[in-house]
Amino acid sequence: MAAPETTKFQINYKLADGTLINVYAISQSELEASLTSIADLSTLITTTGASLGATPQSFSSSNAISYAKKALGGTTVVPDAGGGEQITDKNGTVWTYGRSDAPDCVNGKMVFAAGTSQKGKPYKGWFDPMKGPKPMRKPEGYVPVDPIFLK
Repeated sequence: MAAPETTKFQINYKLADGTLINVYAISQSELEASLTSIADLSTLITTTGASLGATPQSFSSSNAISYAKKALGGTTVVPDAGGGEQITDKNGTVWTYGRSDAPDCVNGKMVFAAGTSQKGKPYKGWFDPMKGPKPMRKPEGYVPVDPIFLK
């Protein structure tokens, strides 16, 4: 993704696992706020990894899903043919993250889920990304998004 035309500051990081992080800002204060937010998120990831039994040396973004799966009782983690990542939770619901056709919502890209309700009825649809089995930090002022059920 190219930087917006209004960008005055740009910082790029390449993590050991090949992940690229680009930070764009139009002012010094916006850059400082973004970097502080990233540092807070990094601390949260490290702390979460430690609480899930990982040591700082063994915890990385590449194995974070494995720890989340273990902590949340998930049964499988496989790549989705559409480029997304699938996690099957302990109830058998399959959550697919990163689908190219995912609708946007105020909390980011929605997550596709398919499963069976407690009453035994099958369902599928798009859900708030904060509702899935991946541990995510709810932003300040978080507003829940209603699911979009499909037939």
